[in-house]
Amino acid sequence: MPPAIAARLYDRAGAAAWALPHAVFAAALDRSVRHALGLALATSSPADVERYCGGLHLEDLALATACAEGREPAWEHFVREMRPALYRAAAAIDRTGGGRDLADSLYAELFGLRDRDGARQSLFRYFHGRSSLGSWVRAVLAQRHVDRVRAARRLDPLPDDDAPGALPSPPAAAPAAPSRHHVAMHAALAAALAAIAPRDRLRLACYYARDMKLAAIGRMLGEHEASVSRRLARARREVRAAIEAHLRAQAGYDTAGVDECFRAVAVDSGPLDLAVLFDTQPASVDGDRKIPVAARSEERGTSG
Repeated sequence: MPPAIAARLYDRAGAAAWALPHAVFAAALDRSVRHALGLALATSSPADVERYCGGLHLEDLALATACAEGREPAWEHFVREMRPALYRAAAAIDRTGGGRDLADSLYAELFGLRDRDGARQSLFRYFHGRSSLGSWVRAVLAQRHVDRVRAARRLDPLPDDDAPGALPSPPAAAPAAPSRHHVAMHAALAAALAAIAPRDRLRLACYYARDMKLAAIGRMLGEHEASVSRRLARARREVRAAIEAHLRAQAGYDTAGVDECFRAVAVDSGPLDLAVLFDTQPASVDGDRKIPVAARSEERGTSG
């Protein structure tokens, strides 16, 4: 997430009201962008990222992020504003009288009572701001009710195959064929990745396909974290330019067609798989050495 964009969105979200650190909110924006754009992020410009973020429910995202961080004022505000609506939704979902218990159990998950590696795991971390926080909470509540019903039904005996209640096996659905845009983008992206310098390809592979932190990539390559970020940005521009050139020269797209192709892949990345694309390239520092196994295991964090 470019710092200038993150700073503007921080102000629009009113994140300072919850004393939320800029870096923490930027990380939440980064998770939302990666979740929504997926593989298309590698070919998205900063303007594309800012346009997406501008459509988010930023105030709700700031509140949810502050709650996930354990900010007491944010949690008190959430409970005060959301509890009545949550109880009403729970009562409507479960008319057997178990709605309040269902809602209270969801509060525990939202607050994050379970620890992993000493850190509180809050359900709020799965909120990306694409819907309102109220809508998201009600959707999670409905899913928890479905999970509870399914768990109870596992104890019920299955009907015999010839019984009236037996359900026929659904026919297997044939996989959808990739669209022309996805086929063209796959070929263009593969060609663009093959054409860039091996060290640039390695940075892109580590960041986008291996989910490594900028700091971890810097340690592996002997570079400063800021240098890794700048070189990633430059490599992204080179890849995008190469993709556009390939789409025009090899796939016959005009300018409008190139834009339409990028939009189609941004909405649905389809069969594109960066991990597979990078594995087919000599993504290494010296051109023939694969990414170290130890490097693959590191997870990307808030930087970038």
